[in-house]
Amino acid sequence: MNTFMKHSLASRLLLAAIPALFALPAAAQQSGDFKLWYDKPAQNWNEALPIGNGRLAAMVFGGTGTERLQLNEETVWTGRPHNNVVAGQGEVMQELRRLLFQKKYAEAQQLSQAKIGAIQNGMSYQPASDLLLYFPGHEKATAYQRELNISKATSTVSYEVDGVRYTRTALASFTENVMVVQCEASRKGALQFSVGLTSAHTRSRREVKDHLLRLSGMPGVLEQLEPVIQYETNVKVVAPDGKVGYTDSSITVTGATRATVYISIGTNFNNFREVNGDAHQRSLAYLAKGSSKPFEQIRRLHEQFYARYFNRVGLYLGEATTANLSTDERVKQFSRTQDPQLIALYFQFGRYLLISGSQPGGQPTNLQGKWNNKTNPAWDSKYTININTEMNYWPSEVTNLSELGEPLFRMLQDLAVTGQESAQKLYHARGWVAHHNTDLWRITGPVDGGFYGMWPMGGAWLTRHLWEHYLYTGDKAFLKAVYPVMKGAAMYYVDALQREPDHGWLVVSPSMSPENTYMKDSAGHGIGLSYGTTMDNQIVSELFYNTIQAGKITGADPLFTDTLVQKRAQLPPMQIGRFGQLQEWINDWDHPNDRHRHISHLYGLYPSNQISPVHTPALFRAANNTLVSRGDISTGWSMGWKVNFWARMKDGNHALKLITNQLNLVTPEMQIGQGGGTYPNLFDAHPPFQIDGNFGCTAGIAEMLLQSHDGAVEILPALPDSWKDGSVTGLKARGGYTVSITWKNNKPEKVTVTATLGGNLRLRLAEAWQPAAPGLSAAKGENTNPFYQVMDVAEPLVSKEAPAVEAAVLRTRDYDLATAAGKTYVITFR
Repeated sequence: MNTFMKHSLASRLLLAAIPALFALPAAAQQSGDFKLWYDKPAQNWNEALPIGNGRLAAMVFGGTGTERLQLNEETVWTGRPHNNVVAGQGEVMQELRRLLFQKKYAEAQQLSQAKIGAIQNGMSYQPASDLLLYFPGHEKATAYQRELNISKATSTVSYEVDGVRYTRTALASFTENVMVVQCEASRKGALQFSVGLTSAHTRSRREVKDHLLRLSGMPGVLEQLEPVIQYETNVKVVAPDGKVGYTDSSITVTGATRATVYISIGTNFNNFREVNGDAHQRSLAYLAKGSSKPFEQIRRLHEQFYARYFNRVGLYLGEATTANLSTDERVKQFSRTQDPQLIALYFQFGRYLLISGSQPGGQPTNLQGKWNNKTNPAWDSKYTININTEMNYWPSEVTNLSELGEPLFRMLQDLAVTGQESAQKLYHARGWVAHHNTDLWRITGPVDGGFYGMWPMGGAWLTRHLWEHYLYTGDKAFLKAVYPVMKGAAMYYVDALQREPDHGWLVVSPSMSPENTYMKDSAGHGIGLSYGTTMDNQIVSELFYNTIQAGKITGADPLFTDTLVQKRAQLPPMQIGRFGQLQEWINDWDHPNDRHRHISHLYGLYPSNQISPVHTPALFRAANNTLVSRGDISTGWSMGWKVNFWARMKDGNHALKLITNQLNLVTPEMQIGQGGGTYPNLFDAHPPFQIDGNFGCTAGIAEMLLQSHDGAVEILPALPDSWKDGSVTGLKARGGYTVSITWKNNKPEKVTVTATLGGNLRLRLAEAWQPAAPGLSAAKGENTNPFYQVMDVAEPLVSKEAPAVEAAVLRTRDYDLATAAGKTYVITFR
């Protein structure tokens, strides 16, 4: 992908975002702002509150005697430009294929673990600095409260000391690209504090110069790679009616009523190949721009910018008697109480995190979004692309934040460059490939050795986000710009697929079903290396289908399209095993007591659309059996995925059960485990903290209310019994539809649809509902809307031992309504 294409795509998406941001009316219908609030300061990072503007991020602790803002900048990473492809491993891949096709699975895995891997297994996202505000005599404050207002993207701390009310408001400005803390006292001249900066990095230097407090530094060495990232934090304090003083390591404020602290961070990062910027000048430029405006102006511009994203979607699920409790107490009591307002807050919190963590022109959200306080974070806080990074962006289209996928799209364009080396050197193939992890430097080779890392599917999975963006927006210029990325991913599999010996199917080999095993070797070690796993087959089939459709729409490569059609017809079909389950592997190796956190073979159910009660009922029943067998309790991100699975199964009560399991309070100190849950600040607990579970649950709640993947726009497909009355506004359906729903007694009262692109609107409704709208009629034939074409799926192979078990499916009826671009349609119900 050439530089011009990357820049033109980014610029085009940014320009496309501008009219959407400033033309859309506020859609949320809420009785008040959505807030997280607490009656004591944070004692732990998992109690602190996140703010961010995409590039910058901070965790606000809300202390009284000492306030701490732990700061991040999205390009502060260890390492330097490199790829982790090891010469000579291509010959090992050939031997692995031979051993696997000879059924020598243990021998193949031993060879893979011995020979596959690199010294560099992905670099680590790093903290930048800590801002410390010292307030002498404030340790014994009273009437304390801190909050995060996610309707305005501001954090506020307030308390009293000796009859004076002190208030601090912190934000990460979207418009000025700095963080700002406004400190105020209710009594004139009562404000007195000092400002310091610290860093967890040993390679750091602090000074006060030119009336600025400055900390410059570098991350440490990781996996024998010296770092090249340089960062600089600068702090400026303005106190109009007070005195600002300076020491060699701090700024002091005395006799003030109000003071504003401006914080900027700059790095030398330009892109994954060029790190020759000037961190010092960048930080100063950000600070000069930001500090030229008073706080109230910055706050107004910041809130206006943010609201035009956040207010697009509103959700009301009913009132709760516990709504007046602090947020941590509400989570603690959630499993014993009905608190639909907490679910709405949790849903909107996921949208808040995506807005605050992923802005056009920046980096995508990583395992922890943009919030990390450790120099050795769990899994390096990088991009795990065998589920986690993808899950981060599941809410972007359906919850009306389409522009926020742009950082992910640009990362894909980078991977399409670096992935060519992996394809050529490891598999002797054209195109590009990425395995299960990447980082700021866009590495594409296997990570974490020849077990976890031997999964060449991460890039292919990511490409579905490109196609989904087109389906939601209808943006043909975007599709044309990213088609080479899709083609390159498909080209790799055209060359790399192998013909397995038993059926003659084309399969990915070697590979695995992410992180799971199917048997043990003589020493009791799990074996996972395989070929033709169900998830791989689903991903390749979908990639080929999407690329075929994109080629037809853009008029590109008819010969290549024909090749994909021929190759796709030779992929293995899905299989139903002896327990009635959807098989995970090419052989019937599944265990009925398997509770593994990854349910990768249900990729075809969600996020893909290859398993449907309408079009593939046998596979739908098998997927249900698999879900029941796997159970509910798991890691946080896994339960987030299961919310979406059960929504696709049309079982809203079970989806709500998963949300209830996830909204289980985890002590902030817990840093390891498999039980999932939620920290006091609503961060998802794996544990430890991973942000993907937040995004997964937000997407899942939307999926319970609206689905558009299966040839129609389905209204309230998985509404729980307890969500009796409610409303949602501004959700997006494929084909450019914006949908709002009001329901009462578990049935819709009114559905409002605004068409951006027009075309046939096919509505899927519960059979008992009686809709009415001018022009609405019973559906006939296939949906003519091009954005609702259903992917063809091969008939499954079914084990002779499989029991006949039915899954309960909501009976539905389809209706058609002709729509025109720019028009709004209202459907009422009798």
